[in-house]
Amino acid sequence: MVAATLLALLGTAAPAHASAVRPPATPCPPSLAGTATCHTGQDANGAYYTIAIPKRWNGSLVVHAHGGPAPSYDPATTTADLAEWAVLVREGYAWAGSSYRRGGYGVRMAAADTENVRRLFADRFGRPGRTYLHGQSFGGNVAAKTAEIHGRGGAYDGVLLTSGLLAGGSRGYDHRVDLRVVYQYYCRNLPRPAEPQYPLWQGLPADSTLTPDDVLARLQECTGIGSAPADRTPRQQRNLDDITAVTRIPERSLPTHLQYATFLFQDIVANRLGGRNPFGTEGVRYSGSHDDRALNARVARFRADPTARRDLSYDSDLTGQVSVPVLTLHAIDDPSVFVEHEAAYRATLGGAGRLVQTFTREAEHDELSVAEYATSLAALDAWVRTGRKPAPEFIAQSCAAFDRTYGGGCFYDPGYRPAPFSTRIRPRPGGVAWPAMTAAQERSWSRVEGVGIAP
Repeated sequence: MVAATLLALLGTAAPAHASAVRPPATPCPPSLAGTATCHTGQDANGAYYTIAIPKRWNGSLVVHAHGGPAPSYDPATTTADLAEWAVLVREGYAWAGSSYRRGGYGVRMAAADTENVRRLFADRFGRPGRTYLHGQSFGGNVAAKTAEIHGRGGAYDGVLLTSGLLAGGSRGYDHRVDLRVVYQYYCRNLPRPAEPQYPLWQGLPADSTLTPDDVLARLQECTGIGSAPADRTPRQQRNLDDITAVTRIPERSLPTHLQYATFLFQDIVANRLGGRNPFGTEGVRYSGSHDDRALNARVARFRADPTARRDLSYDSDLTGQVSVPVLTLHAIDDPSVFVEHEAAYRATLGGAGRLVQTFTREAEHDELSVAEYATSLAALDAWVRTGRKPAPEFIAQSCAAFDRTYGGGCFYDPGYRPAPFSTRIRPRPGGVAWPAMTAAQERSWSRVEGVGIAP
């Protein structure tokens, strides 16, 4: 019973069973037509997957963890992921990606599904010579957690994290918590005064009928963000200036962050934590507005439920217990997952160790230069094969050859070092990353109903 409960709550990987039956062949994305064979299917947990094997396979596999999380996934999800990362297959690597078994939050669940697709590939197509984990955005958190939980015994040879959310859930979303309360202070329309009131840490009530378009309409109403500056009212412009200055969120990514601060928080609180609050704003000092005193006096304040914060931390925070090489790539002006996440991850790993971090003078999150993605995987593979840790300067220099093949340019800044995480995300007084649970705690907490991020 205990084992079954733990499987249900934490999404532990189900054992893979050997089978000679390969998934059916399906059309590859157009960019891989004629160069690879693709297969799709659905695993025992309900997660969709796509596998691609190039005709000139180099014998190694990339297991991909995608970003998000989105509210739901369908059979097209992983094929779209493959199309986005086709360069890795064109470089000769087999590729396998899972949709995850459901939409919504859950890092350990997604890590289990990522590990499952690796096992499925090995069972159906044979064990690769080398296996690399790749995580993008939220998938960076997933891949890093996969390496920590499932990386024992040589399952993975290296990890590539691109634009990764690497500070973990217990602090990686604090800027969106700040956005939620600062937005409401200025806009007062989520909820409106005449609507039922609710604590903002819920994101939205569990039974809310608001849609993403409704939320964007209210953001437009308050800030005029979708209008030309000349068409905004003075009040709209001041609201927009204050919100972006205080939260340090760029204007162009404000709509996306607000969507996560409503719908993702709703999912985390209502569906994964049984209504408990993992977020806090007590003691946070907000600055940068036209009137900081009024803002700090009236902005919503609340304290995290320690059990909710503990469970969110256990599900998503990283321990640094990784024994294989890890290479990261991050744009310095990433508007969605701030580059300071890399400083948090470096601190989690206790310094450089098995880590090489690279940074580019780009201002995107999802679509960095294709040449840089190819460069990153090649550098990680060479590190694993030779045992020689590459310097960021060498990686930057090697990009030119890939740029001649794929284009996109090379924008590396080998000398860049991100500032501490606390300089970008307002720290919570006395807040620290929760420590990893001991084996005894895991055994104890697995017997408690509701512990963990429920699948």
